[in-house]
Amino acid sequence: MRTFSTWTGIPAEGRGASVAMGNFDGVHLGHRAVIDIARAEGAAIGAPLGVVTFEPHPRQFFAPDAPPFRLMDATSRAHRLQKLAVERLYELPFDATLAAMPAEAFVREVLVGGLGVRHVTVGQDFCFGKDRAGTAGMLRDLGAGMGFGVTLAELVGQQGHEISSTAIRAALAEGRPREAAGMLGHWHRIDGAVIHGEKRGRELGYPTANMAVEGLHLPRLGVYAVTVDVLTGPQAGTYGGAASLGVRPMFGVNAPNLETFLLDFSGDLYGQQLSVGFVEFLRPEMVFDGLQGLLDQMQADCDRARDILSAL
Repeated sequence: MRTFSTWTGIPAEGRGASVAMGNFDGVHLGHRAVIDIARAEGAAIGAPLGVVTFEPHPRQFFAPDAPPFRLMDATSRAHRLQKLAVERLYELPFDATLAAMPAEAFVREVLVGGLGVRHVTVGQDFCFGKDRAGTAGMLRDLGAGMGFGVTLAELVGQQGHEISSTAIRAALAEGRPREAAGMLGHWHRIDGAVIHGEKRGRELGYPTANMAVEGLHLPRLGVYAVTVDVLTGPQAGTYGGAASLGVRPMFGVNAPNLETFLLDFSGDLYGQQLSVGFVEFLRPEMVFDGLQGLLDQMQADCDRARDILSAL
């Protein structure tokens, strides 16, 4: 997949795609339906498959001090789109210029002049341009006049409810990762590099891979059964694990982080890239009377996680 972080100066070989356009936070089943339509439309006209998205998310631009809401960062989103065989990713920089651009100018200058799109697929509720004045219907009409096709994808539902990033956030916040996975089409994952922590787990006989979680909407804090993809290094592969997402109340007041103990694993993961998939919520964070109580609970967590993962 080739990534472009601008809409100006795109070389000829980067233009002319059939694109799906949106924020694609989480890349859930509704997003995948839009991408699949763009793929089919591209195949019909001999155009490569592209995705047009925005970075940062427009909501971050307009409300930078709001609580974190993103399900995945730009890197994780790109990895997921690559797995869906997207050929070109256009991460348009969402800045003051783009925010102030009227809808018609966005179509003329960015989609046509910048990217040279041949077809655009969006959800029926897609809005764009200054003050979100552009609608999906307007995009279809503008496309007809500017030489590219537009398909409006129907919203995807599940058991009578619309699949949305908002609904997925709610399921995760309530500790229901399997429900979130049903809407995502994959386990909700946190990706990132393994960083040095305080090494308490190693001292207790449960060495953990520590990862930062700043800027993300966090699932309910607590302990989870997880599946872990080690993406880099000599021990790359997929492992089961038990992960603690939280502030470690046993050891004072701390910023949230993710600590994952990999089952049946031995080795050094510092600096390697991990992708941790949340399978099942085991319990909330707890404060124990002493270290032995903590150790007994950690062993019970690992045993339960192993049973859950063996049934997948």
